Amino acid sequence: MQSFLQAQWDACAGADNPFVSHAFLSALERSGSATARAGWQPLPIVIDDAGGVPAAIAPAYVKAHSQGEYVFDHGWADAWERAGGEYYPKLQVAVPFTPVPGPRLLLRDHTLAPALIAAIEAVTDQNKLSSAHVTFIAEDQLAQFERAGWLLRAGTQFHWQNDGYGSFDDFLAALASRKRKAIRKERAQAVEGLTIRHLVGAEITEAHWDAFWAFYQDTGSRKWGRPYLTRAFFSMLGEAMGDKVLLVLAERDGVPIAGALNLIGSDALYGRYWGAVEQVPFLHFELCYYQAIDAAIARGLARVEAGAQGEHKLARGYVPVTTWSAHYIPDPSFRRAVAGYLEREKLAIADEQEYLGELTPFRRGG
Repeated sequence: MQSFLQAQWDACAGADNPFVSHAFLSALERSGSATARAGWQPLPIVIDDAGGVPAAIAPAYVKAHSQGEYVFDHGWADAWERAGGEYYPKLQVAVPFTPVPGPRLLLRDHTLAPALIAAIEAVTDQNKLSSAHVTFIAEDQLAQFERAGWLLRAGTQFHWQNDGYGSFDDFLAALASRKRKAIRKERAQAVEGLTIRHLVGAEITEAHWDAFWAFYQDTGSRKWGRPYLTRAFFSMLGEAMGDKVLLVLAERDGVPIAGALNLIGSDALYGRYWGAVEQVPFLHFELCYYQAIDAAIARGLARVEAGAQGEHKLARGYVPVTTWSAHYIPDPSFRRAVAGYLEREKLAIADEQEYLGELTPFRRGG
């Protein structure tokens, strides 16, 4: 039955973005990472065709908090609750713990996009939820939400763009001389005394996942207080979609001391998690950014998306790009307040991106 359901889901999700695949989302749920107990109650919204087969799906969750989303609305929650409302539960259409742009309307029949958005609104209204939030929307789906009257919110990430480079040295040649020298120095210092390994699919063993779990726990504890993902998730991920997983490890004398986990899409490499049990200068940049660039060039991928935040990525050749979310707020007065806030925020983000664009390390002019 699961393989049948997986085929139906993936027929809607497509094969380009690994995070909306049935395998990835199922691993989050089956591992206990994204569950009602964790504040992520799965509630997929599905429209069937005339034969009863799913033709449009929204990967939706009822949320009891705003953790693990990376589009921050805590201020909205506080304001609504000070006014006497209850912000939670809310509806979230997203990939849990994953700030990666991609399709949020999973469409085998693309004419059903307006109906699926209307269904998201209906679920919100009928269950008296405060709001619905569709986060990290692929840009080609944004107009559907705009036409439906949803509020749009901009954000910023830093992505590396492959300008037809044949090697890392080709990429470095596009940078200003001072930046080239800085990156070469960083890379040499980061890997001194270490062996860097790229593992995919069956090359990744449970011992490797054990090592990576230690790395992830260290980073997760410092960032979020406790890690979002369970140990079981990584084993399930490797088992279900190992061919889409690239694990980059740094070893000292054969023992892994740090690692970065990436997923491989049809045209992008997605950096997701990193950690270390030994502090080595610049090793984070090496494993998460430079090794990802190496891997993307080798695979002919168009870009590297290295996750949320991080202006330090600018100096490493990652450029600012706009990310988008859409928000449905039924209460008219609350909607007006949020709309005003978003207009001000949008102008600030545009100014910030213009400024950040001037800080990239690429050579100017001819």
